[in-house]
Amino acid sequence: MTDCGAEHPESARPRRPADGQGDHAHSLRPDVDGKYLATALGLIVGFLVAEVVLAFVGHSLALLADAGHMLTDAGALAASLVAFRLARRPAAGVWTFGFKRAEVLSAQANGITLLVVSALVAFEAITRLIHPVTVHGGIVVTVAAVGVAVNVAASWVISRGNRRSINVKGAFAHIVTDLYGFIGTLAAGIVIMVTGFDRADSIASLIVVGLMLYAAVRLLRETGRILLEAAPEGYAPVDIVGAITRQPGVASVHDVHVWLITSGFPALSAHVLVRPPAHCHQVRRDLEQLLAERFGLDHTTLQVDHAPDEVLTIGVSSQASQAPPGTDRHQHPA
Repeated sequence: MTDCGAEHPESARPRRPADGQGDHAHSLRPDVDGKYLATALGLIVGFLVAEVVLAFVGHSLALLADAGHMLTDAGALAASLVAFRLARRPAAGVWTFGFKRAEVLSAQANGITLLVVSALVAFEAITRLIHPVTVHGGIVVTVAAVGVAVNVAASWVISRGNRRSINVKGAFAHIVTDLYGFIGTLAAGIVIMVTGFDRADSIASLIVVGLMLYAAVRLLRETGRILLEAAPEGYAPVDIVGAITRQPGVASVHDVHVWLITSGFPALSAHVLVRPPAHCHQVRRDLEQLLAERFGLDHTTLQVDHAPDEVLTIGVSSQASQAPPGTDRHQHPA
């Protein structure tokens, strides 16, 4: 294999970013998104204190469940704010990517807390279904109605942030789940006032549990994909490899890796072999432009070398036999 490193002193050029992909820092927008999260956090904490007190006064598990969920909301929003500040730190020393994945860890913590709270609420709700407790429907209706208004306001504030950020998505999932929970609690309170059916409170609590579990699974699945460095959704490695191998001069491509550093920051690395007389550096520049414009991959690391004679021979033989493309990802005829 011939190393192209000495062929040309120019080893890099300014990359042409895809739309919305040129500045990775903009995907976090810490100043703007932080302001929205801080506003939502103030709304949530202010209401949380009053709700906890009234939940005990009214003997309402549904309100207490909502309060517990709002407590995780407050913690999630606070953690998100910390994550945004960490993500702003530049890469230095051993932290070659900076702290960009702090937001991913924050979002995963959000998912875990949702799972824990849902388990606790589910246990208490089932207990109260078996042994119902008298619930003050008037208090439940009043607090739930105010809770709906507060969560609508908080949801609107957070929705103005960058929804591509998994950190913002995690915070938003918390708030929206809470909103649905308050709607269910409001309905339960009305049922209790009209019919005296106290078990409606526990049933509403189980509905909240279901919503929390749904939000938790989605968050954990998405953060798990990032931390395990799976190919991002919408980035099919087969399509990317096919596009690379169809470029003029490319003999084969292997060791292809596509992953997310953090939300809105996709990256790719690959080893590309070119056939003479193709110029390695020109092929690399063409591939960088292709990946940025077609796939939105601006952060790429491409090792480009001349293919050895045996690879070229295999490539010719594969073309002659018309082998189905993609049968061997390590040898892709142009």
